[in-house]
Amino acid sequence: MGFIKNNLVSKLKKLFFTIGLFFIILVFIPTKQVYALSPEWVRVPSSKYGEQVWDKKSIQRKKDGSIRVISKFIPKNKNQRTQDILYTMDINCFEKSFRDVTVGTDQLNNPLNHKSDWQDPSGDQLILGVISQVCNYKD
Repeated sequence: MGFIKNNLVSKLKKLFFTIGLFFIILVFIPTKQVYALSPEWVRVPSSKYGEQVWDKKSIQRKKDGSIRVISKFIPKNKNQRTQDILYTMDINCFEKSFRDVTVGTDQLNNPLNHKSDWQDPSGDQLILGVISQVCNYKD
């Protein structure tokens, strides 16, 4: 009878030890949490066509010296044909030029490619505002 009791106690100890170890490991294993970065929009002075904003949290400084940023055009008059338009654009601060990398949210089916030519803003106050603010932004 003593042998059975000792054997049972031994097995229960092993079971509790295993369960305890499992919970300790479970508690201390770092879990990866994914947080979606909410945009932090910055407005540039509006024009007669609408507004332009850029996202502070999207700024990426590239090896070639340019800056990549997400911006959004918000037309003054909205209807089915004129909606907010998202742009991923590269900005060359030295030449005050830009190039659109993607337009809209569907980057896979986007007609633009990453090798588009640098463009002069041609007096577009919204684009000039984005260029000025992004180039002077200190993070």
